[in-house]
Amino acid sequence: MGLLSRGRGGRGDHRDHSDHSAEHEVALLTKPGCHLCDDARVVLTRLAAELGFALTETDATADPAVLERWHDELPVIFVDGRQHGYWRVEEQRLRAALRAPRPEHGVP
Repeated sequence: MGLLSRGRGGRGDHRDHSDHSAEHEVALLTKPGCHLCDDARVVLTRLAAELGFALTETDATADPAVLERWHDELPVIFVDGRQHGYWRVEEQRLRAALRAPRPEHGVP
């Protein structure tokens, strides 16, 4: 079973069609009661609506191995299955990553 589930984020009316945001999947790994997780969720939900990328959230406490691996870095942000950041969403850095074409699967 994979670390993160897949899903689709909302698409906002103000989406910038000149970028590649809709091609990307952003995932947020969280745990209940985490104020940094709550903050990251707010920012990512807003950006998903604006830019149209797929956004999923996974509760790290649902899998002891996942929680053990990531507990010091929660929340963790993944872009296209790769760790992008943790603790806080760096909005400009995330926007830059979403402007790039989605990498092919299996390419490091």
